[in-house]
Amino acid sequence: MADLPTTGNAYVHRTFLALKSDPLRTRVDLIHQQAKDHISLVNAYAAYARKLKLDISRQLKMFDELAGNFSDIALKPTYRASLFESDGPIDEDILRQFEKEIKDRVKIARMMIVEAKENYDTQLKIQKLKDTIFAVNESLAKAKKNGALASLISAKSVPKSLHCLAMRLMGEKISNPEKYRDESPRPEFEDPSLYHYAIFSDNVIAVSVVVRSIVKNAVEPWKHVIHVVTNRMNVAAMKVWFKMRPIEGGAFLEIKSVDEFTFLNSSYVPVLRQVESAKMQQHYIENQGDKSANDARDLKLRNAKYLSMLDYLQFYLPEMYPKLRNILLLDDDVVVQKDLTGLWKIDLDGKVNGAVEICFGSFHRYSQYINFSHPLIKETFNPKACAWTYGMNIFDLDAWRREKCTDHYHYWQNKSLDKSWHVLGLGYNPSISLDEINNAAVIHYNGNMKPWLDIALNQYKNLWTKYVDSDMEFVQMCNFGL
Repeated sequence: MADLPTTGNAYVHRTFLALKSDPLRTRVDLIHQQAKDHISLVNAYAAYARKLKLDISRQLKMFDELAGNFSDIALKPTYRASLFESDGPIDEDILRQFEKEIKDRVKIARMMIVEAKENYDTQLKIQKLKDTIFAVNESLAKAKKNGALASLISAKSVPKSLHCLAMRLMGEKISNPEKYRDESPRPEFEDPSLYHYAIFSDNVIAVSVVVRSIVKNAVEPWKHVIHVVTNRMNVAAMKVWFKMRPIEGGAFLEIKSVDEFTFLNSSYVPVLRQVESAKMQQHYIENQGDKSANDARDLKLRNAKYLSMLDYLQFYLPEMYPKLRNILLLDDDVVVQKDLTGLWKIDLDGKVNGAVEICFGSFHRYSQYINFSHPLIKETFNPKACAWTYGMNIFDLDAWRREKCTDHYHYWQNKSLDKSWHVLGLGYNPSISLDEINNAAVIHYNGNMKPWLDIALNQYKNLWTKYVDSDMEFVQMCNFGL
């Protein structure tokens, strides 16, 4: 395009002179400026289309051609010589022809811009929507992360109601020590002809629900013996609870502290050696300021879950109960809904562990639990094979002793039970069918959303709370929100 000044003092000066000398010169400048303005507008739309990566190559080509056409008009020899390079009077016929060509191009440009504007507005809305979706996804990811952290904190923290209950029970024992003296062991505790259960927990209210649900659903409760093992801190509170709210139906209850099993010491139990090592390491960290304290391994060692012997007692069942032949291990987050004596009638075919087999995608496969870098394990087992669940396990203690499972931690000898015996997931899965739950002998609140926590899944909570002894005065005083 002709290189004419269009802004600043030069343009003003030229326009002023044109007004004094030749009115047609002013028209030339105005037409020329109109052409330049539309070239800028067309180029702006084309640049924006490229920025948005619109698939309108035909339209982009038309924009480029139109911008070129505007420039080509001013470069035509006739117009250039008569309108832009001559100092003489302007030929009005040539000016009209120049104006007509410019206006034709302007009309085309405006039509194209109107058509393109709809596409750009739509694309702009799409882009804004994409930006919004991206921002929402970012916020959602952050919220999920914070929610998972909050859920973990809620699950691992001791709720105020549980702490209150333990304190009330201890206060009761201190106020009335004569009422809570330990009794002599009952012979039924070692009678192998009865149905024996083991529950390892430091949660008083949870244990009370498991015990109550066992007894209420037992056809012959007087044949059932329940062994509860807790830690030193909670054993007194546990005993006071069951003194104040005795077990019903003639069933038998034994409560012990893990410390009473004196063979469970660091010279025999590997995990206790690890605990002692962790405590020594923690002492060193606190006193020496070891910077490695932030790595995952050290955090794991600090977690109370990994320092509790209660989590490892199942490995020592035959030695804890040497006179028993079978025992049913239950977690403290289960509810029994049916008589369980049928489990003792199942032929385990010489296997040690009767449990429900579980597999969800890649979860609960042998590869997650067993070290397949060991040649013997690699030759013997399939890493994709389904593992079994803990929470309700019937153990043949004679087979356990024969196979020396405690020595090797061999959980290889397992026998799968029908899934209707044990339904899992009530502590994390909101989509378990009611039929599956109602048909289950035992329901398991595995996961972080335990039924005694505020974050429990409401649709399953009543299945647990109906076994809570809500008439117990301390439960009412400690505001369990039942």
